[in-house]
Amino acid sequence: MRISIVTDSTCDLSEPLIQKYRITVLPLYVTLGDQSYQDGINITSSDIFRYVEQNGNLPKTAAISVAAYADCFRALAKDADAVLCITLGSGFSSCCQNARIAAADFENVYVVDSCNLSTGHGHVVLQACEHQNDFSDAASLADFLSTQIVPKVDASFIIDRLDYLHKGGRCSAVAALGANMLKLKPCIEVRNGKMAVGKKYRGQFTHCVSQYIKDRLHDTADIDPHRIFITHAQASDDALSAAKDTVAQCANFSEVFETQAGSTIASHCGPNTLGILYLHK
Repeated sequence: MRISIVTDSTCDLSEPLIQKYRITVLPLYVTLGDQSYQDGINITSSDIFRYVEQNGNLPKTAAISVAAYADCFRALAKDADAVLCITLGSGFSSCCQNARIAAADFENVYVVDSCNLSTGHGHVVLQACEHQNDFSDAASLADFLSTQIVPKVDASFIIDRLDYLHKGGRCSAVAALGANMLKLKPCIEVRNGKMAVGKKYRGQFTHCVSQYIKDRLHDTADIDPHRIFITHAQASDDALSAAKDTVAQCANFSEVFETQAGSTIASHCGPNTLGILYLHK
C-alpha cells in the first residue's frame, strides 16, 4: 500500500529529511502588520525577530484552513492508496481540527494529532515514514502512531528571553522582569499536549543549556537511543556547541540532527531558544 504522508511547517524538519522521505509539508500563515506570509516559504525566523525588534509587537500566526487541507488531500489521493496527515498538536492550534473536518469528505484519509510541536511533532512524522511498510493499511499505522509513538515523545526547550512569552500573554510582566533580573532561564516542556514551565536555570545561557541537557538526559535507560533533535531559534554558536557536546557526553544517539525552528515556532519563543527532543522507550 502506498501511503502519502503530509504534515505542516511546524514540524521543523530539515529539507534533506523532507526530501528523503517525500513528505508533503503545508505552511501555516504568519502575519506581519498587514502582510501575510507562508511559514517556510517566504518568511524566516530572522524576519520575525527583525520585525519584533523594530515594532515591539509579535506577529500573528494562523492555522492551515480546511480548504487548503482538502485541496492537498485531493491531490495526494490521486496517486496514493491512502493519505496520512500528522498535525501540530491540537492543544496549540486548530490545524488538527481543520484537517479532520477536511478528511471527513475522503474515504482513505487519516489524521494523527501529534500532541506536540516543532521536532517533537517531527519525530512522529519520521516514525510514520519509517514504519509505513510495516502495516497493511493506513488506519493501523495511524493507530500505532497515536498509541505507541505520540506518548513517548519528550519535547522541551530552554528560553533565554521572556519578552516573547510576555508579549504573547504566556508570562506576566512582573514574572518576566523578575526572571530577567535574576538571569533565570526557564525550561518549557510539552506535557499532555500543552506547554508547561519546568525547571528554571540561572546564569549565562550557555551554562544553562549544558545543565538543562544533563537534567533531561540523566536517565538514559529510559531513552530511545535512535534519534535526537537539537532544535533552536537562532541560538548562539556557543550555545549550540555546548548543546552538541553535552548530548554526546550524556548519551550515545545513532542520529543527532540540528534543525532550526521555523517562523511559526520562532514567533512564540524568541531568539536564542534551544531544545532537545527525543523518544522514550
